[in-house]
Amino acid sequence: MSHISRRDFLLGASALLAAPRISLARRRLPVLGVLGPGRKPPRSNPTSLLFRQHLRELGWVDGKTLRIYNAYCGDDLDRLPELARMLVAKKVDVIWTGSPLGAVAAARATTTIPIVFWRAGFPVEYGLVDSLAKPGRNVTGVAWFANEQIYVKRYQLLRELAPHAARVATIIVPTKVGPGVSGGPVNLRWLIDKVSAATQAMALERRLFPVRNLAGFKPAFAAIEKWGADALNVLDLPLTILARKQIIDFARRRRLVDVYEAREWAEAGGLMSYGIVFKPTLLRTLDMVDRILRGAKPADIPVELPSQYELVINLATAREQKFEVPQSILLRADRVIG
Repeated sequence: MSHISRRDFLLGASALLAAPRISLARRRLPVLGVLGPGRKPPRSNPTSLLFRQHLRELGWVDGKTLRIYNAYCGDDLDRLPELARMLVAKKVDVIWTGSPLGAVAAARATTTIPIVFWRAGFPVEYGLVDSLAKPGRNVTGVAWFANEQIYVKRYQLLRELAPHAARVATIIVPTKVGPGVSGGPVNLRWLIDKVSAATQAMALERRLFPVRNLAGFKPAFAAIEKWGADALNVLDLPLTILARKQIIDFARRRRLVDVYEAREWAEAGGLMSYGIVFKPTLLRTLDMVDRILRGAKPADIPVELPSQYELVINLATAREQKFEVPQSILLRADRVIG
């Protein structure tokens, strides 16, 4: 030691202290690929804030302990397969997707990279998992629907809200993505038959109106008006979300009794919404991402079902449109606006 100068000793000690930092800096951070319909939400968006906040609570901070790679398709849902393949090529560690079409596109693109889905209905029928209890593949998440009851419930509420309604228009969004992971047809005939039987029992005539892009809403509205619809049922889909203001404005102009599946629609001026409470389901999917990043396998993580639903009534809209909301509905509402 006597032959080692103080300067050499300090330089050596500094190098030893710096070595772990250099090693940590060069260590590859896990990558979460986000496959999204629609456009990338701004950082101030409530869902985006909740997403990042919960990941942070779990110990995953973008740029420090995790890297997030976003892949959003805008209103061109047919780009989802291309974006899914891009995430696979980038060798992300987990793919998180907030739509059924995104889940199918991701599952087609990889059978090895873990996939966690949110807001995807009927995962067994679409070939995403073997069963809800035992997914058995590289996919898990929170299923949006497992049976027809959520669909039927909205029609029941609509009938209670508007006993006079006879014709209900439902906007659908067909796409080239799908139908299932295998590429073959998905058998949801049982669902269509059960919903149809239920609406017929309520003396409601239901007709589907397809819209494939934003430009398609104007002719769809014209067709709905020509048919003589007096009620409107709209699902919370990427394309319908982009056209939310258009849809609600149309419903108000035509004085349609309108029901939606997400509270944001009622908050934006829609008459009524009934559907799943988003927040707890989103948080559960991020808990699953956390478990996978720490070594768990999707095949061993059961698919969960939503446990909370909410009924929201926009009483201000009802008064403006001179709709009488029955007391029986108001008493059951989780939230009344206005």
